[in-house]
Amino acid sequence: MDRDMLRENDSRFRVSYWMKRDVFYIHKNMMVEEVAWLMHDKEIDVLPVVDEQRKPIGIVTLRSIFKDVLFERKEDPVWRRMESQPVSVVHEDDSILEVYQINSPYFLVVNNDDTYIGFLTHAELLKALGSYLEEWRETRNTAEILNIILDSAYEGVAVVDENGIIKQFNDAYSRFTGIKKSGAIGRHVKEVIDNTNLHNTVKTGIPERGVIQYINGQPMVVNRIPIFKNDKIVGAIGMLIFEGVTELYRIYERFQEKSLHRKEEKPYLADHNQNEYSMSQIIGESQAIMQVKYLAEKIAKTEAGVLITGESGTGKEMFARSIHQLSSFSSGPFISVNCGAIPEQLFESELFGYEEGAFTGAKKGGKPGKLELAQDGTIFLDEIGELPLLMQSKLLRVIQEREYERVGGVKKYKLNARIIAATNRDLKKMVETGDFREDLYYRINIIELQIPPLRERTNDIPLLINYFLKKTCTKYGILMKNITPEAMHAFLHYEWFGNIRELANTIEKLVILTEGPTIDVVHLPKYMKDKELFSMGYAQINKRSIIDESKLYKMEREKEMISEMLIKTGGNKTKAAKLLGIHRTTLYQKLKKYGLS
Repeated sequence: MDRDMLRENDSRFRVSYWMKRDVFYIHKNMMVEEVAWLMHDKEIDVLPVVDEQRKPIGIVTLRSIFKDVLFERKEDPVWRRMESQPVSVVHEDDSILEVYQINSPYFLVVNNDDTYIGFLTHAELLKALGSYLEEWRETRNTAEILNIILDSAYEGVAVVDENGIIKQFNDAYSRFTGIKKSGAIGRHVKEVIDNTNLHNTVKTGIPERGVIQYINGQPMVVNRIPIFKNDKIVGAIGMLIFEGVTELYRIYERFQEKSLHRKEEKPYLADHNQNEYSMSQIIGESQAIMQVKYLAEKIAKTEAGVLITGESGTGKEMFARSIHQLSSFSSGPFISVNCGAIPEQLFESELFGYEEGAFTGAKKGGKPGKLELAQDGTIFLDEIGELPLLMQSKLLRVIQEREYERVGGVKKYKLNARIIAATNRDLKKMVETGDFREDLYYRINIIELQIPPLRERTNDIPLLINYFLKKTCTKYGILMKNITPEAMHAFLHYEWFGNIRELANTIEKLVILTEGPTIDVVHLPKYMKDKELFSMGYAQINKRSIIDESKLYKMEREKEMISEMLIKTGGNKTKAAKLLGIHRTTLYQKLKKYGLS
C-alpha cells in the first residue's frame, strides 16, 4: 500500500499514530559513560542514536552499554558501541500491517526529510494491531494475517482467551520452550508455560510490563496485556521481550559497585527539555485517548490557540503541559492560572502585574503578572469559564493586540506566549446566556481538544489502577497490593464522575485502609458497593425507578466525596474545592445542600 493510499485510510493504521514522539535520543559522539548514566537515571532500556543532522543511524541498549562500562570502554564514542541487532528505519506514514512483518525488534521513525521523529517497538505494534482485529474481519482473512504477524514476530508471543486457553502460539515462543505450536494451542496456558500469570490477567484486566518470569529455569522479562472488546476482557497477550536477565543483573551490580559516587549530571540531550510532563506519561491505550493524544501532538506543532474541554479530573492540565513540551515554546516557562481560584478584585493584578504605588499595600518595585512570567513560554488559563465578564473583555484585548499594561502603569509589554485555555463548563451555552463573551470564545477556541471522561474509556481503568497502586504503595512504603476480579468489575462499571482524580483518590484510600495484600469488593467505598449491587440486582425495577435510584446514588456519592476532601484538608474549603476540581462558590452551595459544615 503506497503512502497516497494510506492518507485516504484510517490514520490508526499508520506508524505515526502509534509511535512514541517524545523518546530521548542521543548524538553519535556522546561517550559511553554519559549514556550509561542517562539510561540508569531515566530507567531507559533502549536509546536511538542520530547524527549531526538528526538522521537515525542505530540504537544502543542497556545491556550493551553496561558491558562497555564493565570492560573499560566508557570513553569510547557511542557510535562505536551501537547494538548489532537489526534496527529498521520506517516512515511515519507507513502501514503498521506492513511494518510489523519486518523482522526487527525496534523501528526508528522518520519524516519526509528523513529526520528522526519517533520510536516504535515490535511489541507495541502487536498491541496496536490487536486493538483492531474486529475491523480486519470485514476486510481481510483474520486468521491468515494474524498467523503471518505472530510468526514473523521477533518476540515470543502467546494469546489466550478469557478462560486462559491458548489460541495463538508463535514460532519464537515454540523455539524457546521446545513445545510445538500444535501441542500448545487449545491447552490451558498453565499447562504449557512455566510460572505464567496470563490466566490471571484475563480475570483482573491489569496489564503487567517488564516483570520477571522464570521459564524453563531461566529468568525472562515479559509483558502481559489484556484484550478488551466492548468493555469486556476477551483474552490476553503474553510476550517474551528479553532473555538473559541473570547476566544483565550481574553487570548492573558490578557497575553500581564501581560508581559509588555520582558524577555531576550533564546536559545529555539536544533539543529536549527534561520536564516531568510528556505525552507518554498520559496513561491510556484506548482508542478514545489515543485519538486525543494524536490530535494533541498535531496541535502542538502549531501556534494556534487551544481550548481544552472536559469534565473535572480528566487531565486537562497534563495535556496542556504536554502540548507545551512538544511546541516551539517548550524552552520557555509553563505558567498555570486557575481562573476560578483568584478573587475577582485581585485578578487583574495577578494576570497583568502592577507597578509600585498602584494601590495601598503594593509591593515596592511592583510585581510581574502571570502573562509577564509566561513570556516566551505558555500561559494556561484553567477554568476560564469562571472568568468575570470585565476580565473577559481585558483578556480579549490582550489576545487581539498581543500587548498589555501593568495595573497602575503606562508601559506596554509585548506578549510572546502561547495561550491554552481549559474549562469543564459548556462555554457555548454560556455565550447564549450572556455569561461568556462570544468574541473571546472564538478567539480562544481556534482548536478544541475534548478530553473524554473515564467512563468512556473503561479499557484504560486497569492501566490507571495499576499505575496508582504502584505509585501509592511506593509513596507510603507499603508492599504492592492486588485487586480481585470482583473488585475490578466494580471499578469498570462505576461511573467515575470525578474521573482520574477520583480514581487516584480512591486507590490511595484503599491502599492505606485495606489490611493485607488484596483489595476486594468488601473494601470498596459504600457508594461503589451500592452501585455494584444496583447494576447487578435491580433489572426488574421500572425505568422511572432506575432513574431516581441512580440520581440518589450520585448525590450520596458526591456527599461522601465532599466529606472525605474536607477531612483530608482539615476543613480548608479552598483546598477541598481545588481537590474536587470545583469552584469555591459551588462547594459552598453543595455544603448547604447536603447539610455539611
